[in-house]
Order: sequence, then C-alpha cells, then structure tokens
Amino acid sequence: MKQFVLTVMLFFLTAGEYFAHAQYVSDADTLPENVLLEKQWSLGAMVHTNGWGLKFRRGHNVTALRQFMWEIEFSTYKSTKEIRTLTNSLYFPDSRPYIYGKLNYLFFLRGGIGQQHILNRKPYWGGIQLSWLYYGGFSLGLAKPVYLYIIYINSGSTDYEIKEEKYNPELHFVDNIYGRGPFLSGILNLGFYPGAYIKTGLDFEFGTHNRRINSLEVGATLDFSPIPIPIMAYNPKQQFFLTLYLSVMLGKRYNK
Repeated sequence: MKQFVLTVMLFFLTAGEYFAHAQYVSDADTLPENVLLEKQWSLGAMVHTNGWGLKFRRGHNVTALRQFMWEIEFSTYKSTKEIRTLTNSLYFPDSRPYIYGKLNYLFFLRGGIGQQHILNRKPYWGGIQLSWLYYGGFSLGLAKPVYLYIIYINSGSTDYEIKEEKYNPELHFVDNIYGRGPFLSGILNLGFYPGAYIKTGLDFEFGTHNRRINSLEVGATLDFSPIPIPIMAYNPKQQFFLTLYLSVMLGKRYNK
C-alpha cells in the first residue's frame, strides 16, 4: 500500500503539470457550450493497489449528460503476501531474486459495457468536468505457472547443476532454489478462469479542448471467478479480487 500511495502521488504531480499546461494552450478545436460531439474513444494507463493495467474505451452520447460506453482492459494482479527474497546469495552470488511460495502470475482480461453520467459540465472556456461511471462484464483470469532455477548437488561431490522447473512447493525450498526462471517459461500452460467484473469510479476531465479527452479517473474494480485461482502456496485460493485504481485517459471526441 505504501508503494501504491507513493506511485499515486508521483502520478498526480506528473499529470498535474500536463493538465495545467493544457489549460493555457488555445486551439481551434475549442467549441461553444451548445455544440455536442456525440462519439468518443480513449486510451488509458492505470496503477492500482495490486499492479498496473491498460484500457481502451469507445462510446457515444445517449443524452447530453449520459454516455453509453464499452471497454477492453488488461490488468496484472499480485498477491499482498508476495515478498521478494534472495536466499542463496552467500553461496551463489549470481543467484536471482524470486518470490517464495508464488505459484502463478495472474492477469485479467476484461470486456464490458457501462455508462458515464456527467455530474458537472465544464464551461466552454475550460475547467473540470466531473462524471460518475459504472461498468460490468466478462472477466478472464489468466494464471501463468511460475518457473524457478533449482540447484541439484551431485552426491559425494562439490559439483552441482541448475535446472529450470515449474515451482512445486512440495519439492522446492529456500535451500535448493537458485532463483527465478524466465518469465515466458510456462506461457503455453496458462490456466483460464472465466468470470465477471464490476467497476465504479469518478472521472475528472481537464482542459479547454472539447474535442480532446484529458482526464484522471479514480475508482474500484471487483473481479469474481467461480473457480478459485491459486496464487500463493499455503494460502487459500481466491475467488474475489478487489482493487482501487487511478488512471490517466487520453482520447478524442467527434461526430463523423
């Protein structure tokens, strides 16, 4: 959580400078308040309490103050129990750090629909537009097995060899783990966990350009998997995954 708070602070400082600069840049695409651009798309990057993600949205206005949207989102997820360790550095200085007990890397692919309600429209000369949003839809959990380098010492000798193996908590311990294996190892052995997600949040749009979307979004996402997903050994499998997020959205509004 401390790392997330520091990331959020840096996020706001960087985005604040960008949006503050945008406030003072005049452009020919600034439209009068009575002109409605009905369609829009946007791209976003986010940080959340258990990782990071990317998203794409597209939609149109249903009324002047309500928008129908659909989105596609990719998000990583790491357990709060994860602790990076380096246990054999004394005997093997070039050993690699790893997360002891981690069974799977977990990712979520989300696809859903939702609506955004404008609570406060910004005037044509600029300001902040506040919107409340909610989404829901299909969520697919992707669990990629963790691979580690394991030390095998030859009996009656000081010689040893290192093999790459899928992590097995019954066979691999801190005294025979050399370090983490390549990330792509096990990519063909993905576990698929279909489920659903819901999301709600607030969107703060800045700037004077009605054709452009420059916004900060804060909210919460809840993923649910009917089949429990294993992440950490010696810990219960998870079905519910709640995260708090902060994202930057950049995009465009248009009529054609």
